[in-house]
Amino acid sequence: MKKVLIIGHFWPYKREGSCRLLGLAKWLKEFGWQPIIITGPLNSKPNFDVRYVEIDYRSFLGFRTKKNILGQMQNKAKELSPKQKSFLKFIYNRLREIFAYPDEDKYWKKPVLKEANKIIKSEKIDAIISVWPLTSHVVAKELKNKYGIFWIADFPELWTQNCDYVYSRIRKFFERKLELKTLSSADILTTISKPMANELKELHKRKIVYTITHGFDPEEVNSPAVKLTPKFTITYTGQMYAGKRDPFKILIALKSLISNGIIDPEDIEIRFYGPQYNELEEEIKKQKLSSIVRQYGLINREFSLLKQKESQLLLLLNWEDENQKGVYTGKIFEYLAAKRPIIATGGFGNDVVEELLKETKAGVYASGVDDIKKHLTAFYSEYKKMGRVDFKGDIEKINKYNHREMAKKFSVVLNRFYEK
Repeated sequence: MKKVLIIGHFWPYKREGSCRLLGLAKWLKEFGWQPIIITGPLNSKPNFDVRYVEIDYRSFLGFRTKKNILGQMQNKAKELSPKQKSFLKFIYNRLREIFAYPDEDKYWKKPVLKEANKIIKSEKIDAIISVWPLTSHVVAKELKNKYGIFWIADFPELWTQNCDYVYSRIRKFFERKLELKTLSSADILTTISKPMANELKELHKRKIVYTITHGFDPEEVNSPAVKLTPKFTITYTGQMYAGKRDPFKILIALKSLISNGIIDPEDIEIRFYGPQYNELEEEIKKQKLSSIVRQYGLINREFSLLKQKESQLLLLLNWEDENQKGVYTGKIFEYLAAKRPIIATGGFGNDVVEELLKETKAGVYASGVDDIKKHLTAFYSEYKKMGRVDFKGDIEKINKYNHREMAKKFSVVLNRFYEK
């Protein structure tokens, strides 16, 4: 069996890159490629058979990553006021600006190179895939230049073209040069959507760029289906990202529908699972919806998946940024696996989320309050007649977006090179 060395943090479900890497690690073997993962310290071990090596290292702030001091600091920060949090975030970003180049994991490079050299010298490695953090691409470049091994640089999130790029123009100028220099050695670039692929092609003009969409774990599909909640329950799981996603529109729409007697408040519950969001709590009180809408705080992933599967509707908050029309979140693929109707709110439409919902028939897109009211009315009417909202998704099309299919697409790219 051919072997592919995958360089990237394997922290399950921490970032988009983690979901990507988990899918590759779990399913590539089925298509003739044995993955060997070099990862940072794991918060939890994979529950499937895969070869991996954990590499501990010091973060750019100087502490050992296995101690998870940053995680402890983040937990402490939850006790601070919004102003204190904002100030600390400002300080942290300024430290990153100066010391975290190209990212917070820059000190991972040296021990990873050492381990990768050992693996390559002891066994035949046919290809390399680097995923995230950005330092993984810097490592892969050095391995490519030294050994000439075929290299795919994968971008679940873009580098200097990232919409969430937080650094100054001066830093971006130098980091753009680093990106161009690093990826000049890559054989193939991959990313998650056509708009993002077009952005990569614009910057890396001579590179072949493939679009390989995210997916869900086929072993987490809601089958047999979990029993639904008796109430007309709408569930959101995940973070809010202040200013980038708007949870208020659905509250305004719901308040209007209740005030006009279209929805009985005794029938409905909206549940938010994730980090506490103070602005949302204020809006819930402002709309006088505290008996209906509740934030339940952080829960583990298994419980989150269960809450999705038992819900009548799933709420997806779309990006409130026209520059993010090509950005999927891992959340929408989790929702596809839950096999419950999705209502995606906010954003500007004409994006990859709307296209995916139309293709799979897994839900509806509602940009503004009026659209949200229209779709909520239709879903609620079905609930009142049937006692439930049925899922009408196209299973065949939905199954195109699982991790197995994602790994298969990577194997096609790998084989295309290998057969040459």
